[in-house]
Amino acid sequence: MQLRQPQAVLRYLVGAAVLAGAAVSALAQVQATGAPPQIKGWRAETVTDSLPQAWGMAWLADGRMLVTGKAGTLHLVNGKQVTEVPIEKLPTLMDSGQGGLLDIALHPADKGSNPRVYMTMANGSSSENRTILVQGIFDGKKVHSVKTLFQASPSKSGGQHFGSRIAWLPDGTLLMSIGDGGNPPQRVGNMLARDQAQNLGSHNGSILRLSADGKPAPGNPLASKAGALPEIWSYGHRNVQGIVVDAEGRAWASEHGPRGGDEINRVEGGKNYGWPLQSFGLDYSSREPIGKHSVPGMVDPVVAWAPSPAPSGLAYYTGSAFPQWRGSLFSGGLASKDLRRIELDKSGKAVRQESLDIGARVRDVRQGPDGQLYVLTDESKSRILRIVPDKS
Repeated sequence: MQLRQPQAVLRYLVGAAVLAGAAVSALAQVQATGAPPQIKGWRAETVTDSLPQAWGMAWLADGRMLVTGKAGTLHLVNGKQVTEVPIEKLPTLMDSGQGGLLDIALHPADKGSNPRVYMTMANGSSSENRTILVQGIFDGKKVHSVKTLFQASPSKSGGQHFGSRIAWLPDGTLLMSIGDGGNPPQRVGNMLARDQAQNLGSHNGSILRLSADGKPAPGNPLASKAGALPEIWSYGHRNVQGIVVDAEGRAWASEHGPRGGDEINRVEGGKNYGWPLQSFGLDYSSREPIGKHSVPGMVDPVVAWAPSPAPSGLAYYTGSAFPQWRGSLFSGGLASKDLRRIELDKSGKAVRQESLDIGARVRDVRQGPDGQLYVLTDESKSRILRIVPDKS
């Protein structure tokens, strides 16, 4: 799928002619409808196939991996060997619906033994829950000294839209995504849950920028705005389940929209990404459009997808195995069961999409310290796959 003319909307309609180049000056995004072309010349090697419904992965300094299990387990992957890692005194986990033990990251300064481990999770009960950030110490055998660094407010009910990915910025601060709380008729307080994404007095529907101890990071651009929570970095998000920081320090996010409204965004501090006032998605019940495609003062997506691939996990490729992929984003797809390669030009516009057919729901994709792409599948027995050149 070629994505040209970043000031246009290019629609690829299944079973119809390609409509391209219809200039719409107000729109900077590209809407892509239909399946991207398949990439050849690669294959997936299985690293392990014995992880219970995994969600996130992170590498230790020695090359081993820590992988979260949605039900509250943590696993150490050393080659094909998988060992469960006890977590001491984890807060109350809500493992229901989309909730559970979610993302994981290590503090980038901790290169030796006893690194600090950061994890996000759904905390509470079905009637009152929220996304929280916890930190513990991995001593090589267990994670201990677990403490809650941050919890999103307000609390919500139900098992939808927790986010939640985390990624470190070059300045040592941490980005953390919080979902909007759920689809209508789900309510939070006196409004629909999705409307919380435009409420700066709520963490729901935002990306936060935190210090390493979970406090509001200094310099957050919305902190001085009346009524705004100081942790908020960007807002107007529905349910971000992919965040990556590229080689230039730019932050990118993949976001679940409703029907036909999934997005890739370049995330900048202080910006409003529009949900639910701006969207390409349709309401699940009425099938009516939600908001407008573009609203003045709000940021247009880099890519908007229809149908929805259900993006989860996001990587930025700088490796040497596939030189032609350098500088591309790779987005995992739960519904599409693939990886989407999004080629970017120097200005950060999407110019091409291609697909790697994984054949299973993709929960996470990361570039490892060896420069290889790793894929984590969303299955009862999750697999870790390594993407390598196919020389056959």
